[in-house]
Amino acid sequence: MIARLLLVAVLAFGAAWPAFAVENASRYQFDTEQQRERYWDLLSQLRCLVCQNESLADSQADLARDLRQQVYEQMHAGKSNDAIVDYLVDRYGDFVLFRPPVEPGTYLLWFGPALIFLIGLGFGIRILAQRRGTQAQLSEEDRRRAARLLNDEDGEPRQ
Repeated sequence: MIARLLLVAVLAFGAAWPAFAVENASRYQFDTEQQRERYWDLLSQLRCLVCQNESLADSQADLARDLRQQVYEQMHAGKSNDAIVDYLVDRYGDFVLFRPPVEPGTYLLWFGPALIFLIGLGFGIRILAQRRGTQAQLSEEDRRRAARLLNDEDGEPRQ
C-alpha cells in the first residue's frame, strides 16, 4: 500500500516537472536571442538564497522566482549585467554570487580549503616521519625475530 502511494507521488511529481521548465522558459519575453542568452547566463551566475546550492536559473523557490523577475525587469530597463549584480549584492550580500570576490572578508572561503589541505599534509608527513623513526629504533633481537616470522623454517620467504 505504501509502495503504491510512493509510486503515485513519484509519478505525479515527474509528470509535473516539465511544467516547471515551461514556466521558466515562457514567462519572459525577449526581443532577441542574445537577450535571452544574457538573461539565462546571468541567472546561472547567481545563487538562490533559499536553496543555496542551486542557481537562480534552476531554483523553484518563491524567492528565486521573485529575483528572476527583478533581473528580467532590470534588463528591460537597460541596466548592464554589472549594475544588476551590484544591485543584488547590495541587497543580499556576496552570498548571492556563486563566485564571490577575493577580499579580506572572503579569504577563508577562497583559501581555507588549501590551508586545511596543507595542514593535513603536514600532519601526514609528521606521522610518516615518526613511523620511520620507530622502525629504525628496533633492536637487533627484534629484527631477527621479525625475520624469523616472515620466513619459513628453511629460510625461504612465505607466500
